[in-house]
Amino acid sequence: MNLSIHSTFLPQTDPEASLAFYRDVLGFEVRNDVAYGGMRWITVGPVGQPGTSIVLTPPAITPGLTDDERRAITEMMAKGTYAMIILASQDLDGTFERIQATGAEVIQEPTAQPYGVRDCAFRDPAGNHVRINEVR
Repeated sequence: MNLSIHSTFLPQTDPEASLAFYRDVLGFEVRNDVAYGGMRWITVGPVGQPGTSIVLTPPAITPGLTDDERRAITEMMAKGTYAMIILASQDLDGTFERIQATGAEVIQEPTAQPYGVRDCAFRDPAGNHVRINEVR
């Protein structure tokens, strides 16, 4: 078996703000932008990696969710505890400086973790936790 990660989903509450963060701040390319029923799904991905994408999707639209579940998702997004993605960079310090200079919300400056990685973290416009590991 030969599996790869094709796409993952992150919620977004403001399509334009999310698009600006992933395209303009992180440098991802836009692969698809679909509007339907007053909502918008935006697919982005790292340049040169066409097989890996992130779909920025409206939150809590899964059929069958209860009102309580939707409320819980909204509350978790507001706290930044609902979704996370871990990216990687060969130049963590330079990447951190470039992202911080855009005014992105910093969660953690570059730090050597006791579990063996060096990383930093930001929050995207929807509150998603974006962690960046240093690759050596």
